[in-house]
Amino acid sequence: MKRGVLCPAVTVVLDLEVDPVGAGFDPSRLARVDEHLRTRYVEPGKIAGCQVLVFRHGRLAHASGLGHADRERELPVAPDTVWRIYSMTKPITGVALLTLYERGLFRLTDPVHRFLPELRDLKVLERDEDGGKRLVEPARPMTVRDALMHMTGIGAGPRRIRFDPAGSPDRPPSLRAGRGATLQTLVELLAEEPLRFHPGTHWLYTWSTDVCARLVEVLSGQRFDEYLAATIFEPLGMVDTGFHVPDEAIDRFAALYRRDSQKRLVLVDDPRASGYREQPTFLSGGGGLVSTGPDYLRFCRMLLGGGELDGVRVLSRKTVELMASNHLPGGGDLRQFALPGGYGEVGFDGMGFGLTVAVSNGPVATGGVGSAGEYMWGGFASTAFWIDPAEDLAVVFMTQFVPSGTFDFRGQLKSIVYGALDD
Repeated sequence: MKRGVLCPAVTVVLDLEVDPVGAGFDPSRLARVDEHLRTRYVEPGKIAGCQVLVFRHGRLAHASGLGHADRERELPVAPDTVWRIYSMTKPITGVALLTLYERGLFRLTDPVHRFLPELRDLKVLERDEDGGKRLVEPARPMTVRDALMHMTGIGAGPRRIRFDPAGSPDRPPSLRAGRGATLQTLVELLAEEPLRFHPGTHWLYTWSTDVCARLVEVLSGQRFDEYLAATIFEPLGMVDTGFHVPDEAIDRFAALYRRDSQKRLVLVDDPRASGYREQPTFLSGGGGLVSTGPDYLRFCRMLLGGGELDGVRVLSRKTVELMASNHLPGGGDLRQFALPGGYGEVGFDGMGFGLTVAVSNGPVATGGVGSAGEYMWGGFASTAFWIDPAEDLAVVFMTQFVPSGTFDFRGQLKSIVYGALDD
């Protein structure tokens, strides 16, 4: 895939003409995206920089890069800037596992232990009202669907590989798991831990998607990164997506930032010294990938196209529909099922959950503009995407600021993008 150039004088980006009118937008109203991000976030120094891509009706409606990818080296955001996408890895893992579903290798209702026997004898830790504890048999085994939905009952995990979605002020979330650890290591360690709840009864954001990644390895007979490359990245032309940043791309790798107690931007992960320069042994399906805006947009366009992009089919239309349907019992929302104090990349109110993606139950339920059936997720460094089949729309937002949720980028972008529709 030929890389484009993002600058005001250029009208062709990502091999596509930027055509807001043809995509059904009012150009002046859509330009509010950059004005908002520049004046509210980049110029005040709340973030170093960001990238926004808006795609609709087969056209690139908006593409922009603002500010710095690496403030210390004064490197601007470019079209091919490489970003840590953290939990935006999860939908890619979901697609990988669903390609094996399409080969008839499992059903959603299959118990996970059929493929990962280490998890056969898991118990549930129950607590009495008087504070007592006991281990009991699960009401039913965890299923593959549970793993795709964060409803396995798996908790934070053992100390050696502990799930820490919020990270700390001085480091990103714990997803790399130390030298020598693998997805198999994770499963073996999780087998030693009790479940937090009976599978299928609650929603808790932990290691479930990494269990899905291990399922991909077992079902395919390939290492997880090799399967992703052969099945998704290479066919879709996602040339800069992977588990590490090679030396030849290091000048395009963005720095990661947080705020200190005085709300000043502070460097968390220097690209030149980052652990992402090495190929990890732990191939986290929950949050291990780096990517670019153009690459991730190609992934979104594949889903928006019913599993096909540029003549390459990754999933069938019906499987994408299965992925993007609300699978929560009774068509409920995350507020009903998420454990108190739980963490997620989107709001809980009005949000259902599909197979590795949140699914909107509609604008009235969520309290925000959008469409019923749009699906989405985000990442710890404040990256975000959403796909709206009703509007034939996909939006990708990239930045490198932790933790996510500090600023409501998704909500504000949705207000501006939907507010610019002109058809």
